[in-house]
Amino acid sequence: MQIIKVHSAIRDYEVQFSDTFDFLEAFEEIPNRFYIIDSNVWGLYRDSLFSRLDPQLVMVLPIEEDRKNLYTVMEIYEVLMSRSAKRNMTMISIGGGIVQDITGFAASTLYRGINWIFVPTTLLAQADSCIGSKTSLNYKNYKNLVGTFFPPNQIFLCPRFTKTLKNEDYFSGLGEIIKLHLMGGEQLAHELMSSLPALVGRKDSAALLSAIEKSLMVKLSYMQDDEFDTGKRNLLNSGHCFGHAVESTSGFNIPHGQAVVIGMLFANIVAKNRGLMSSALFEQLYQYALQPALTAKPNRHQLDTDALFAAMKMDKKRTGDGLVLIMLIDGFKLIRTDDLSYDELTSTNQELQKLIGVA
Repeated sequence: MQIIKVHSAIRDYEVQFSDTFDFLEAFEEIPNRFYIIDSNVWGLYRDSLFSRLDPQLVMVLPIEEDRKNLYTVMEIYEVLMSRSAKRNMTMISIGGGIVQDITGFAASTLYRGINWIFVPTTLLAQADSCIGSKTSLNYKNYKNLVGTFFPPNQIFLCPRFTKTLKNEDYFSGLGEIIKLHLMGGEQLAHELMSSLPALVGRKDSAALLSAIEKSLMVKLSYMQDDEFDTGKRNLLNSGHCFGHAVESTSGFNIPHGQAVVIGMLFANIVAKNRGLMSSALFEQLYQYALQPALTAKPNRHQLDTDALFAAMKMDKKRTGDGLVLIMLIDGFKLIRTDDLSYDELTSTNQELQKLIGVA
């Protein structure tokens, strides 16, 4: 079993890779355990993997982006307290990134922190969000405005879960894999472009496992010495500044990882037009890394400049008058700028719409 060890100022933890679901049986030996399972995952595995679970120890959580809020967290509090939850209980969360955010926040705040095991079942959660300690909740129309830093005690990662993912969820995760590989430098970027046809085809399990491992290692390299996101880790928001705005203006109908791909395309246009990225690199990244993985295109209404500008102004990392943007530049280096203006947003948005063929 492959293991990635993650150092945290809060507590060190491990990501354990497994080719089978055998680790689920080991959970039955944990005293004072309680399972919170994504309703989609429950529906797929209720009569197989979860058939042995005691129904009294399970909460099936309906999951949608608009439920990633404090009201859903309070639902969890109610269920746990009705079962006389104590501080020594272990919450076992099984699901994707939304489950991770909701249950992680609940685990971090109930009794100021209880034991928490996370089993990521989506590609997005496996390749990116499962590590990093962050929990994030939406507030009204503002994405990830509320949150804590609270890592799981353990993470169990089985890529076999991704076989049952819908295409939209799989390609959302692939968007983050692409982002992290591009952040890993030129060699890793070229490895990604070589393996992308296999990843897009969803038939090469070895290529997928390798991509997940490499993605997590890149993310770890950006988290080192900056667990609480005050410096270098900010660069992990590559694709997110514009991408989060697209999620917001689309009412979260554009999946997160797909919005990140759109956000990277947007940032690459800005970098090219500012003379920071060569036209050759721009075209290479478009043809062989980003365009093949873009499966969810926003419409013209969802790319309304005024709505995007309003959403980007709410970026919690914004400190100046301009908009924040993380850009990949020549040499596969990343820079953060906070001087994106409304006019540059407008012209870049127009070029983006032509590039991806927005109707």
